[in-house]
Amino acid sequence: MPPPAVGLPDELRRRLGVPDAVMIGLGSMIGAGIFASLAPAARAAGSGLLLGLALAAVVAYCNATSSARLAALYPASGGTYVYGRERLGPFWGYLAGWAFVVGKTASCAAMALTIGAYVWPGQAHAVAVAAVVALTTVNYAGIQKSVLLTRAIVAVVLAVLAAVATASLTSGGVDAARLEIGADATVTGVLQAAGLLFFAFAGYARIATLGEEARDPARTIPRAIPIALGITLVVYTLVAVSVLLVLGPGQLASAGAPLTDAARAADAGWLVPAVRVGAAVAALGSLLALTLGISRTTLAMARDHHLPHALATVHPRFKVPHRAELLVGAVVAVAAATTDVRGAIGFSSFGVLAYYAIANASAWTLTSTEGRPARIIPVAGLAGCLVLAFTLPLPSMLTGAAVLLIGAAAYGIRLISTRNQERI
Repeated sequence: MPPPAVGLPDELRRRLGVPDAVMIGLGSMIGAGIFASLAPAARAAGSGLLLGLALAAVVAYCNATSSARLAALYPASGGTYVYGRERLGPFWGYLAGWAFVVGKTASCAAMALTIGAYVWPGQAHAVAVAAVVALTTVNYAGIQKSVLLTRAIVAVVLAVLAAVATASLTSGGVDAARLEIGADATVTGVLQAAGLLFFAFAGYARIATLGEEARDPARTIPRAIPIALGITLVVYTLVAVSVLLVLGPGQLASAGAPLTDAARAADAGWLVPAVRVGAAVAALGSLLALTLGISRTTLAMARDHHLPHALATVHPRFKVPHRAELLVGAVVAVAAATTDVRGAIGFSSFGVLAYYAIANASAWTLTSTEGRPARIIPVAGLAGCLVLAFTLPLPSMLTGAAVLLIGAAAYGIRLISTRNQERI
C-alpha cells in the first residue's frame, strides 16, 4: 500500500531537515540506556564488555544502513512496518509493527518510572505519570516542539557524560590493566552483553519512523541515521572506557548506578547530583523519542486497519497523529501508575531485534536501482539480530516469543474473519 498522496488531510507535514533528524536520533540513543545498561552488560561479559559494545555497534550499523536505504525509498510513517509490508508481504510488516509498538510501549513505562526514581523516589509512580502527561502534551503541539525539547535534553546529557568521562580519565584511580580481556570473558557472555547494550543503540529507528515528516527524505534519512549512530558510538565508547578504567569490570558489574560510582571513584563526588539529574533528563529524552516513534507506527498500522482506523487521524492544525499520541500516552500513563516494568527491558530488546531482523530481510530484496546496500550488510544484520535475540536471558526470550506469537495469532484471526465476511 503506497504512502498517502501529497495534499491529503491525513498526511503529516514535512518539516525535518538533517540536523533535526540527527537530533531526534541522538535523543533516542543517548538516553537512559547508557546510565543503566553498563552494569548488567559487565555482569554478562566481564572483561569482555568492550567486545560486547563493539559487536552491538556492528549489528546496529548494519541495521541502520538497511533502515536508511528503505526509509529513503518508502518515506512514510511506520518504519519497518511499512518496509516489511512492501518488500516481504503484509504479515511481516504487521509483525514488525506489533513487535515495535508492544515492546516500546513497555520501554516507555520503564523510562517514565526511571524519571520518577531519580526525581522523587518516594513518589516515583506519580512523577512518572506527570512526565508522560507533559511529554504527550509536547508531542501533541507538533513535531517542531519535540525537536526543540530534544535539543535541550541532548545538550544536558552530553554535558553530564563528558564531565564523568573527563573526571574519570584525569583521576589518579585510572588503571589501564582494567581494560585487558581475561579468562572470564566467554563467547556467550559477550553475545548476551551485546544484546543488552543493543537496547541503548536502537533509537535510530525513530528517524525512520518519522520519514513522512522529513524534508527530502531520500537525502535526509540516509544522512541522518549514520551521523546519529556514529556520534552515539563515540560517546558510548568514551564513557565505557572511562568507567572501566576507574572501576574495572568486577566493580562495574556490581554497581547499582555505574556513572555515579565512577564519579565517586574518581574523587569527583560533586558530580553525583549532576549525574542523577542527567539520568532523569536522559530518561525524559528517551521517553519523548519513544512516544514519537510508537505513535507514528500506530498511525501507519491504523491506516491499514490493523489497529482501529480512528487512530489514523492527523490533527488539522498541528499535523500530528493526535489520537494515536493520546492513546499511547494513556496506555503508558496507566502502566507507569500501576506496574514496575523495568523487567520488560529485556523483552523490549527481543522485540527490537525482531523488528530489525525484518528490516534487514526487507533490505535484502532491494535492487541496485532502489539503492540496495552491499549484500553483506543485510545478511550480517539479520544474522546478528537473530543471534543476539536468542542469547538474551531466558525470561526475555520466552516473553518476547510469546508476545510475537500472540500478535501472529491476532493477525491470523483477523485474516480469517475478513475472508469469511467477503464470502458472505
